[in-house]
Amino acid sequence: MSVAPPTLLVFGLGYAATATGMLAVEAGWRVIGTTGRPHSGDGIERIAFEDAAPALGEASHLLVSVPPRDAEGRDVDPVLARYGDAVRAAPGLRWIGYYSTTGIYGDRGGGWVDESSEPDPTSPRARRRIEAEQAWTAIAGTATGGVIDLLRIAGIYGPGRSVFDSLRAGTARRTIAPGHCFGRIHREDIAGATFAAMRRLPAGRRVLNLADDLPEESAVVTSHAAYLLGMPEPEGVELARAWPTMSPMARSFWADNRKVASAVTQQALGYRWRYPTFREGLAAILAAEADAA
Repeated sequence: MSVAPPTLLVFGLGYAATATGMLAVEAGWRVIGTTGRPHSGDGIERIAFEDAAPALGEASHLLVSVPPRDAEGRDVDPVLARYGDAVRAAPGLRWIGYYSTTGIYGDRGGGWVDESSEPDPTSPRARRRIEAEQAWTAIAGTATGGVIDLLRIAGIYGPGRSVFDSLRAGTARRTIAPGHCFGRIHREDIAGATFAAMRRLPAGRRVLNLADDLPEESAVVTSHAAYLLGMPEPEGVELARAWPTMSPMARSFWADNRKVASAVTQQALGYRWRYPTFREGLAAILAAEADAA
């Protein structure tokens, strides 16, 4: 008697969540995901957000990659608002994964945080994420017996979304802020870690930091990318001079200074980053572009 493969339902097939879904498809899982443009063709069954109720009844694993703000800009998690009761009642659900952000750790003056660090958000956006984490943890208490992974993600980069794009467009700049480092994580490592989490379920609530092993200054990363492209590095601009020209979103990123450790996450999942630093990640993007060409 054959056993049906696990079924993963993804709310929000974005840049990273789609890569996660494709890993599951390649492993023989059934994958259903919500998107604004439902279609099929790559193994993922794409559906409209409004049509997800039947899929919840079939899902064994649920990945939430939707920010906690609805289409009208209200501070509400749209998945919980529409499907909270259905998630609680889902008959076969064994795991919930929630894509959060390392921004919830706030400003640590350049110091380190790890998976045991208490959140200390400094922006409204980060505070909404904490509230969403708490709400999903509560719902997991009923839906999965408390099994939930809070995946706190650093700056995402990968093919089609890296400093190479702004360098080629002539819009890149090196913001000079000595000692002000950022964490980042390649899209493929987000997918790899998430799929590893699905197969190595926690006993209850688990915090996972998805950040590579080398937090680094933004200007250093930009300079290295320019070197790889054989381009001159952009002119450096001191942070104080750049600040008045930044968007509110950019200022919220630069307002916090911390380094995020992820050794506990990698050990818990039995997964090591494919791209442990930005150097390996950027080199892989260029290699993929060369193969595609």
